[in-house]
Amino acid sequence: MIMGLINWHLDLEQIEVSEEWNFPNIKEDSIHRIHSYPAKFPSFITTKAIEYAKNHGVNVNTLGDLFCGCGTTAFEAKKANINYWGCDINPVATLIAKVKSESYNIGKLYLFFENIMQEYDKFINIPRSIDFITINERIKYWFTESSINELYYLKMAINNVKPRMCKYKNFFLVAFSNILKPSSKWLTKSIKPQIDPKKKEINIKEAFIIQVNTMIKAYSKVHSDFCPQIKIETKNVLKENGKDIKVDLIVTSPPYVTSYEYADLHQLSTLWLDYTNDYRSLRKGTIGSVYDTTRFKKDIKLLNSTAESIVFQLYTKDTAKSKSAARYYVDMQNVVKISYNKLTPKGIAVFVIGNTEYMGVRINNAQHLAQAMQQEGYKNLEIVKRKISRKILTPYRDDKGMFTSALDGRKVYSEEFIVIGKKE
Repeated sequence: MIMGLINWHLDLEQIEVSEEWNFPNIKEDSIHRIHSYPAKFPSFITTKAIEYAKNHGVNVNTLGDLFCGCGTTAFEAKKANINYWGCDINPVATLIAKVKSESYNIGKLYLFFENIMQEYDKFINIPRSIDFITINERIKYWFTESSINELYYLKMAINNVKPRMCKYKNFFLVAFSNILKPSSKWLTKSIKPQIDPKKKEINIKEAFIIQVNTMIKAYSKVHSDFCPQIKIETKNVLKENGKDIKVDLIVTSPPYVTSYEYADLHQLSTLWLDYTNDYRSLRKGTIGSVYDTTRFKKDIKLLNSTAESIVFQLYTKDTAKSKSAARYYVDMQNVVKISYNKLTPKGIAVFVIGNTEYMGVRINNAQHLAQAMQQEGYKNLEIVKRKISRKILTPYRDDKGMFTSALDGRKVYSEEFIVIGKKE
């Protein structure tokens, strides 16, 4: 652990791993696994952060997350009876997050489930012709005609039941969303969008039934009479002024520079759930998108010294990637400013972020973030290193984006950093 003022020439990789922040003491709630999500945030980090804040004299009335993703921090805040505000630019993420943090009557879930399946069976038994001309071309790219038919009927059944309370409809849309990738030609376990020509079609009705029952079982294990205020917004964090809702503790995990385009990874759900007709439109505004590099000359003037060094090293290797990195670092410096403004006096921010490597250049995201926080005015900075358990034995990725132990793969760092700062 490193505390206090940071020496920006210090190698953060040399920090010893902290056992305190390393692995959870108890098993994660199954509700966190109701929908697959890339680079999912470890749930115990939230509870550790709440405990840390309280031990440092902060009364956590409201917890915030600037990149709330699939709602891990939202659920943990609710479980701890703490008010919550979170946002994410991805509408699929906020849909999952809202469902995770809701309370449901199990009896009503089973009733709506039965009605949906009855409606679906009607469509299957008396099939309607689907005008494939109107089906999105990207959906036709990823799915067979028979799978499109069945998914189309299932989606109609969910919409036709029209539960009086929207949160129940959202529950089944999340279940629908989570069977899309296994129903498609997408290469299993790969985060890179690519077709598996050998992939077999699955039974969509059976997959949906299993998914819904898994979700209901997960919610049946949640016993809480707490009703804190939960607000989750689909918005670009860079548009957040930090003044509308103040929070006492921020727990968040930003994307990494050189990471995959999340709009591309969620394209199946965004298209099927009618969030957009062109998934590429959702790339706009994402942190450090490779599709937003037109301001490079202005960006490099705004970079702190850590970012400047990384960007210019990248420039000699890959000009396009260096421009993307510059945009990312400027965006993240703005995120730090927003986080500071959003905190109440003496509030604490806990950022979880990892370092990467690209063409031999070390991408020191943690050091850049810590420097940005110090320059913004955060005090008593602490930097902790923890292991990412799933990468310990497979520290590389192959050309399909899958984890591997093969030495010829691209190295993936098996640790990440927790950067903590206090507003004073």
